[in-house]
Amino acid sequence: MTTLERQGQAAKQASYPLAAAGTAQKNTALEAIADILMTRQDQWLQANAEDIAAAKEAGMRPSLLDRLALTPERIEGIVDAVRQIRGLPDPVGRVDRMETRPNGLIVGKRRVPLGVIAIIYEARPNVTVDAAALCLKSGNVCILRGGKEAIRSNLCAVSLMQEALVSAGLPKDCVSLVRDTGRESAAELMHLNDYVDVLIPRGGAGLIRTVAREASVPVIRTGEGICHIYVDSEADLDMAANILYNAKCSRPSVCNAVECVLVQEDISEPFWAKALPLLDRHQVELRADRAALKVLGGRALPASDEDWDTEYDDYILAVRTVRDLEEAIPFINAHGTGHSECIVTNNYFRAQHFLNAVDAAAVYVNASTRFTDGGEFGLGAEIGISTQKMHARGPMGLEELTSSKYVVYGQGQVRE
Repeated sequence: MTTLERQGQAAKQASYPLAAAGTAQKNTALEAIADILMTRQDQWLQANAEDIAAAKEAGMRPSLLDRLALTPERIEGIVDAVRQIRGLPDPVGRVDRMETRPNGLIVGKRRVPLGVIAIIYEARPNVTVDAAALCLKSGNVCILRGGKEAIRSNLCAVSLMQEALVSAGLPKDCVSLVRDTGRESAAELMHLNDYVDVLIPRGGAGLIRTVAREASVPVIRTGEGICHIYVDSEADLDMAANILYNAKCSRPSVCNAVECVLVQEDISEPFWAKALPLLDRHQVELRADRAALKVLGGRALPASDEDWDTEYDDYILAVRTVRDLEEAIPFINAHGTGHSECIVTNNYFRAQHFLNAVDAAAVYVNASTRFTDGGEFGLGAEIGISTQKMHARGPMGLEELTSSKYVVYGQGQVRE
């Protein structure tokens, strides 16, 4: 038996007492996790500093360093998210339906944990805690496999959380980390069918597509984020410029950041007069089609076909000019990843048409795509943003981490 198989076996064994744990015990464990991460944050920050130093030496670009970095303020936010999850209603045990059949059988449908959830993700230490807290509250064991860039941060966080679990009377293997960050461990985890019930990849398009293609364990796809903003001819242009600036520049390395803006040709010049000064604050590189180049001049580079299908995760923005909404919608549906799309307009009917016709997990009218987030949607946190349509779509909170079982009460009935 390999090291990972033993870890999977331990996780499966831990899943039974965790599934049976009551809300109070799970909440006690979550409070203990919040306390230990806050009171011993110096250990976590030191481990993260070592990861940051190694990443800089390896030449990691600034936008990805931002994903990796922890600060006291970010730790406080992570801990707040754990406490928010603690305060959310427990979905486990909730009865969605109960009815009496003509033969007297009482048939009900009850929410239950998925079981053992494996998560493969990249250099984002906050995911380690968010995922563990959400899995714990929803009664699921998690096996975490982060990127090599964050291995010290993740080892520290998991060690602290395991201490908290034991103090609350739960098995430490309710949360575990795959220490081997090589490709072989990821490949083995994708085929750990005897122990893993669901596999969730979080990261760039390459990681997600590889996992979806190679895994034999059931996969929930998350996080592919080629998001668009369409600026309509009836948009408030100051609003549109501010929304674009926020969606691109507030944190360009995350999956809900915008990667492409479509501008209706009628308002191209006045829109860019307002948007360019904002984007210039971060020297955003623009890759534009021919019509946009005529307006932007030397401020933009010519776009290639690949730019319409690229998730940059950086201060780079694809720019396209369109005749109208009817040209924008099919372009978005063809090149988007089903994550988050936005229209800026004051025309009610165009907004409703956009909402109805665009195929994405979250569709916005006059608001930044950066709001697609479990915390912003009232879920406390999220384990990922699902871009598929089965079981879960959009930010995945507690309810999306449960399944159901039928419970049947009888009085001696037999089927004829």
